[in-house]
Amino acid sequence: MMKTKLLAVALPLFLGGVLLTSCDEKTKQDIVVVDEDVDTTKVVVDGDAADAVEVEVREDWDKFRVTSNEAIQKSEAEMKTLREKIAEASESERAKLNKNLDELEKKNNELKAKIDARAKEFNDNMVEFNEEAKEKQREWSREMNHDLDEMGKAINNFFTNDKK
Repeated sequence: MMKTKLLAVALPLFLGGVLLTSCDEKTKQDIVVVDEDVDTTKVVVDGDAADAVEVEVREDWDKFRVTSNEAIQKSEAEMKTLREKIAEASESERAKLNKNLDELEKKNNELKAKIDARAKEFNDNMVEFNEEAKEKQREWSREMNHDLDEMGKAINNFFTNDKK
């Protein structure tokens, strides 16, 4: 009785093991085929690496351009609102506030000019597309985002900074 129970359990386990082992060989063959396909795909991708970098740099630029233009438009609208508030200030304060706001507008226009110049470089295909260019674009975008953030802070704290 014990032998039949042992045989009833051992036989299915043995057959299952054989089945899994034979599947394993087929899977190994499939892995080799897939690995070869990946290698050929890698060669094709490496050939298009310059194109991939160009696409990535242009996509990063397009995203930056949209967000920076929105930030500049927001700054311009906020400066217009500040002009209206300045008009309500006393005459003694008005000259000082207008001068400070003129400086902010000048900085905003400089940022806008830098972005426009960079856009012209992209439109005229004056940008080289390689890994170095990708890093330069990211650094340029980071610096410009910092400058735009500083502009936003200066506008938001316009009257606060004036009282100090």
